[in-house]
Amino acid sequence: MSPAADKTPDTAGAAAGHDAADAAKAAANAASEAADNAAAEVLVCSAKGCREPATVALLWNNPKLHTPQRRKTWAACGAHEESLSRFLAARGFLRETEPLAP
Repeated sequence: MSPAADKTPDTAGAAAGHDAADAAKAAANAASEAADNAAAEVLVCSAKGCREPATVALLWNNPKLHTPQRRKTWAACGAHEESLSRFLAARGFLRETEPLAP
């Protein structure tokens, strides 16, 4: 006898309800993931404790650790661009500064 034939109307209904609940959970997860992705597209400043949107990307590398082509990135808001740039430049790490699209 097949497993489908073993189901009584009660278990078949429970299985259908379970499928609907799974579909609802999947839809909720997809919506949450879409919201997370949208939020992830807005870069925030790398300064400690700052949550402001970044306006520039500070591209840097540590020549003792990274190849010359390697670039690490810090994002900076207008208020922290100068201090983060000075920090990297004082150590000889700052390579470029690029504006971020608004």
